[in-house]
Amino acid sequence: MRDAYRLADQATFGATETLLAEIRTQGRGAWIAAQMGLAASRYTLGNGDAIHKNTSSTGFCDQPAYAGANCWRDWYSSAPLAWDFYRNATQGADQLRQRVAFALQQIVVVNNLDVEGTYGLRNYHNTLLDNAFGNYRQVLKKVTLSPVMGDFLNNANNDKAAPNENYARELLQLFSIGTCELNADGTLKGGACAATYNNDTVRNYAYALTGWTYPAGGATPYGCWPTGANCQYHGGDMVAVTRYHDASVRPLLGGIAKPANSTPASALELVLDSVMNHPNTAPFIGRQLIQHLVSSNPSPAYVQRVAAAFSAGSYSAEGRSFGAGQRGDLAATVAAVLLDAEARGDTPARGAGKLREPVLVFTGVLRALNGRSDGEALSWWWGETLRQHVFRPPSVFNFYPPDYPVPGSTLVGPQFGIHNANSALERLNYLTYLLYWGGSTPAAGVPGAFGTTVNTTPFEADAADAAKLVDRISLLATGAALPATTRSQVITAVEAFNASNSGTWQSERVKQAAYLVFATPAFQVQR
Repeated sequence: MRDAYRLADQATFGATETLLAEIRTQGRGAWIAAQMGLAASRYTLGNGDAIHKNTSSTGFCDQPAYAGANCWRDWYSSAPLAWDFYRNATQGADQLRQRVAFALQQIVVVNNLDVEGTYGLRNYHNTLLDNAFGNYRQVLKKVTLSPVMGDFLNNANNDKAAPNENYARELLQLFSIGTCELNADGTLKGGACAATYNNDTVRNYAYALTGWTYPAGGATPYGCWPTGANCQYHGGDMVAVTRYHDASVRPLLGGIAKPANSTPASALELVLDSVMNHPNTAPFIGRQLIQHLVSSNPSPAYVQRVAAAFSAGSYSAEGRSFGAGQRGDLAATVAAVLLDAEARGDTPARGAGKLREPVLVFTGVLRALNGRSDGEALSWWWGETLRQHVFRPPSVFNFYPPDYPVPGSTLVGPQFGIHNANSALERLNYLTYLLYWGGSTPAAGVPGAFGTTVNTTPFEADAADAAKLVDRISLLATGAALPATTRSQVITAVEAFNASNSGTWQSERVKQAAYLVFATPAFQVQR
């Protein structure tokens, strides 16, 4: 049971009693394969592309057809995506796809702080869902051609006369090879950081990536700029505009060079070849997927095994084969992450696991306690409070860096980058909100709203036996009974409610047990 829980914790947004039974019945490899075969629960809420077809000199939200208190929310913001995100995370069947896409969105980052347009953000994140088990090369290609990313990192209408280097730099630094040369196991080559590129390299990539503009469809009252380019529009991939593409020879990494008189499309293929074939990409991306799904400090051997699956494009375990045999296959890579010996088993190593990030606290408690959320309370309220408001990371570096050090140790703990004494208390307040405040009722004006609530009634059947109740909830929170001393103290606290002092003692016992179990370090740290 412990290993079934670990897989549920790593590959979904939280364990449920039904899910644990499903994994145990199907087996780990079969369950993963079945999950990869499910259709995506997509982003659908929010309004369309009219914001980028506005030919009136009047501001979009000032026009009678669109004016209203929710104009910015429904047309420009990521709020509708947050609604879909939490509905899918707490209720969707395609849990593994949603979880992998969540990891990818924290690697190839865009945000709603710098880019506005609900429909464009929706397109971007649906692309990550579509390619969660595809190929990482295709992820990079779609990201590069996304007008949302083009706006975020200034590659839309990038001109050979003075190319902006932002996207080129982050493509190398964050999205593919990283800054230091790596061994196949993710360790530093030579034991120290040797730079993978320099400023001249970034400059050459910036030149190679010039010559892309928005897809057709946008309009403004002032016309499109620069000459020959399309107006801002997020309704598809960017398109080539050759007059702005660099025509010179540009050396790239790995002995690849962009030739003279290349087209934007041919240059892009060479850029993708250079980063996908670079020996750093497999361990650099593989390690981050391990960190997001399983453990902050994977062993070098674990990273090397995952990198090998990424490079080969295939992985076999437990009688199952994953991947299409092409370098960068994400189905193979994700299977290697989840089915590795370091991820599996009933007794994880002492250094295994990671701090549960706020999003996974929100969803983990909800799913365990038969809850659900329409997302409204988990974005501007709890997301802001715990510094993980989905789709609004503060920069291209995500909510937290992958190498954030754990003070007083040699370990890294990425999620500790947004954790402090105040947020530790706010995690407890979130439990109070769900269990004692009743969560949130449906908010007026939110499409299909149903609030954020849990249903603890099914647990009341075990309320008479405090030990049984505590163990049942502990299994959903940690995959096992709590440590003996903690378990004893929690049982004593639960038994404080009884028929002689409370007319609702069964309900009070369940709330007390859930609050204390989910407050323990055993839940707050995923292992």
